[in-house]
Amino acid sequence: MILVDILLVVAGLALLTFGGEALVRGASTLASKVGISPLVIGLVVVSAATSAPEFAVTIGSVLNGEPDLAIGNVVGSNIANILLILGVAAVISPLVIKRQLVRFDIPVMLGASGLLVLFSLDGRISPVDGAVLVALLALHTIASFIMGRKGVIDVEAETEELPFNSKPVGLPLALGLLVLGVALLVVGAQLLVSGAVSIATALGVSSLVIGLTVVAIGTSLPELATSIVAIRKGETDMAVGNVVGSNLFNIGLVLGVPALIFGDGLPVAGGAIAIDLPLMLAAAIALLPIAFTGFIIARWEGGLFLLLYVSYLTYLVLDSTGHDAAEGFSAAMLTLVGPLLVATLIAVTSYELGRNSERKRLQNPDPQRVSS
Repeated sequence: MILVDILLVVAGLALLTFGGEALVRGASTLASKVGISPLVIGLVVVSAATSAPEFAVTIGSVLNGEPDLAIGNVVGSNIANILLILGVAAVISPLVIKRQLVRFDIPVMLGASGLLVLFSLDGRISPVDGAVLVALLALHTIASFIMGRKGVIDVEAETEELPFNSKPVGLPLALGLLVLGVALLVVGAQLLVSGAVSIATALGVSSLVIGLTVVAIGTSLPELATSIVAIRKGETDMAVGNVVGSNLFNIGLVLGVPALIFGDGLPVAGGAIAIDLPLMLAAAIALLPIAFTGFIIARWEGGLFLLLYVSYLTYLVLDSTGHDAAEGFSAAMLTLVGPLLVATLIAVTSYELGRNSERKRLQNPDPQRVSS
């Protein structure tokens, strides 16, 4: 039985790889055909597509009476998107971030994450809460398409090379690649999650922890596959936009819609309120100064994200298994690693802001000082 589950995981990974290739190629070609920047295609079209596995898992979990798995899936996926996906992507290649992401999309993602934490404090995401999250996603999507027209957010759009430096393809083929990519990602994620959940369940892990770890990583693999392919093809803005947009879709669509349509909403476990939701918000907050200071996520910053994610997974495993080291590990994270991380972010932000100010001063010298 374990062998079958392992085969499911391998098959899922293969489908995710091919699906990511088809999806990014189709989406990038579609962007050039309809006059929308790759960034907005990544924020909206690709993000909606790569959030399909999370949506399918969440609906199935609620219908099967496993709301903890649904909540863990979304919260864990959003944490993985920032710390794992962007971490891996930045280690592969430094990620240049468009100003629209810093000035508009990342703050909206941060606001949506804060609303989700706020709505969860009473132990339930109500239908009204779900309606607010869905409305926020709808407004962001409309605004993204409005700002994403050529000549508005990307003044260099007319001089861009063809997507991936490849031969042009027709609009029907681009749409076909997009649909094929979505289908392969959904099926691949379902196979991988099915096999991984069976293995985790056999080890006696709770549904919340399964959602936060195995299912979250499994349903985030489409984002990882898409981001790696996008970077390899030179579409770094699509890679970052995919992650930010996916987090927004996870909150607004994947959690908002089930909370809106299923009875009394979605219950939220106390453990998620105490630890996982605040960490999701903290990851979103950490992304803003890193992106703002230099409009780039450097390799060392990606490595820092990966280190934080490994630490988070370590804590989840130790805590879920009742290991004696869980309490000490948690205390070390709170008293040592947490303050060190905050100090590092403050130092990096101050340093980068100082460098930016110096560049502006050199580019625009004081006329009085020059004349003297």
